Amino acid sequence: MLLEHIRGPEDLKALPVDQLDELAAEVRQFLIEKLSVTGGHLASNLGVVELTLALHYVFDSPKDKLIFDVGHQAYVHKMITGRMHRFDTLRQYKGLCGFVKRAESEHDVWEAGHSSTSLSGAMGMALARDLKGESHQVVAIIGDGALTGGMALEALNHIGHEKKDLIVILNDNEMSIAPNVGALHNYLGRIRSDRHYLKAKEELQQLLNRIPAIGGKLAKTAERLKDSLKYMVVPGMWFEELGYTYLGPVDGHDIRKLLEALQQAKSVGGPVLVHVLTVKGKGYEPAEADSHKWHGITPYKIESGQVLKAVGPPTYTDVFGEALVELAERDPRIVAVTPAMPGGSGLLKFAERFPDRMFDVGIAEQHAATMCAALALEGMKPVFAVYSTFLQRAYDQVVHDICRHNANVIFAIDRAGLVGPDGETHQGVFDVAFLRHIPNMMLMMPKDENELRRMLRTAVDYDGGPIAVRYPRAAGVGVSLDSDPQPLPIGEWETVREGDGAVVLACGPMVGLAMEAAEQLKRDGMQLRVVNARFLKPLDETMLLALAGDGLPVIVLEEGAVHGGLGGAVLEFYALRGIDHMRVRLIGVPDRFIEHGSIKEQRAEIGLTVERIVTEAKQLRARPGRRASVIRS
Repeated sequence: MLLEHIRGPEDLKALPVDQLDELAAEVRQFLIEKLSVTGGHLASNLGVVELTLALHYVFDSPKDKLIFDVGHQAYVHKMITGRMHRFDTLRQYKGLCGFVKRAESEHDVWEAGHSSTSLSGAMGMALARDLKGESHQVVAIIGDGALTGGMALEALNHIGHEKKDLIVILNDNEMSIAPNVGALHNYLGRIRSDRHYLKAKEELQQLLNRIPAIGGKLAKTAERLKDSLKYMVVPGMWFEELGYTYLGPVDGHDIRKLLEALQQAKSVGGPVLVHVLTVKGKGYEPAEADSHKWHGITPYKIESGQVLKAVGPPTYTDVFGEALVELAERDPRIVAVTPAMPGGSGLLKFAERFPDRMFDVGIAEQHAATMCAALALEGMKPVFAVYSTFLQRAYDQVVHDICRHNANVIFAIDRAGLVGPDGETHQGVFDVAFLRHIPNMMLMMPKDENELRRMLRTAVDYDGGPIAVRYPRAAGVGVSLDSDPQPLPIGEWETVREGDGAVVLACGPMVGLAMEAAEQLKRDGMQLRVVNARFLKPLDETMLLALAGDGLPVIVLEEGAVHGGLGGAVLEFYALRGIDHMRVRLIGVPDRFIEHGSIKEQRAEIGLTVERIVTEAKQLRARPGRRASVIRS
């Protein structure tokens, strides 16, 4: 076994080239076996095995900076840089992170759980290198999907303009080269990546310019002819026009061709783009056959590829997808928009049923948001289905193009709250804080899957501006579903358990947690009132005033950032009305990033527990407050 002797890049470099294919096979088998137990991003990592080995064979990490976009395709990189022994803990609590993480290794120079950041990061590192007078290489590895992100295109333009020494590896895992032109493309790629050919082009240009009288005209004519021919047969001319030396396309599973192309990229000055063709899921038939399904996978059986899933209620995502199809059957205004997440956002059935009303815009959240605004202004009902953590990338468009226009855009915010193994880059805990303060925005969160259906009906019927429904990455609680869900009264909370000892205002999955705490307190002789604070904006002002009149202490419980969340909204409500006698306790996500692990472990770490609620309620009862005589709105 070659793999067991790899403890760092230096061990890889010690191997002869003719052993690298054998090592690649061992790496693939290792990944298939380990991820069958832990789950993780399998298809993308199987696709970059040879590429990652070649990168570490040619470049000198960590002196040379390898920047992966997105960080989930760096499993092989982690293996080569001394973390192979930790793969049993992948994406588990206190274990190996599923993304690049600077705290784990000096070889992890850039962290990214969101796509399209590598080129900007690489440009910054190249600028810093030159300003400090250093001479190492900076290499960004970006997928063709990530290249659709506007930020990547902005950086691509800037890099080409500045002409800094920087290597971009374009990992193209979806484009197929047709047989009738593939050989020509590869032939031209080999010629164009030859440094002697590049030098010959420069010498020819100089020679033509020196010819008396006609030299300049001949040179211009030759240049026009050369450009015309290039545009016809060379696949990388767009990159060349942006200022890059284009090398490729290169077979991303041929070690020798990869090594040759990377060595040549090192020898060319200025920005270089190496176009590498790979196959997602390479080497494992189920993953090759359905790379979308196997992009991020739960534990599975290796032999059959059967995914092991717990039996239980449908997920909130599935319920959303089914409900949206039902609503769209009745309302032709409804269209669905998603930034490259049709499967993850539950829109595959919608796309099948309404192909003309489904728009996957790629990794372009900003474009998606503004496009939704325009759709709404033209009388449509756009549903922007997006993960909470990805919606962050479209903040300005939400403010400037949607809320300022008071456009009737429906936000379906998936993965709201803690998300588990994906960890700190994907925790959906900030959207309440960055949405609720924007004028015209309305914000809801359901306590169960049936209430999610009612909220979607509420959103479709609502024509007063933007409205958001946020829901967790989880299975529902198993309630029955109304065949014809009715809209909710706007801004009205629901008391789900009566009590006079203290009140818990909870939203989403926290309602169930509060109910568990109420049962425990009941055994201790305390009656805890539980309120489903399903509207995070607008608040139920009538209920808040009634609570102030009763003088009951309040606990606000939310699986979101405690700074700027529902608790802050409640405190603001009382402060702005001069109601200063209320005793309010906030339980939420503290002011730090929460690392990967199970959702249960993450909640325990930050105190989102039954025990915490019970303790806070008992402390509030032990220190009774005064009752207000008159409360005015």
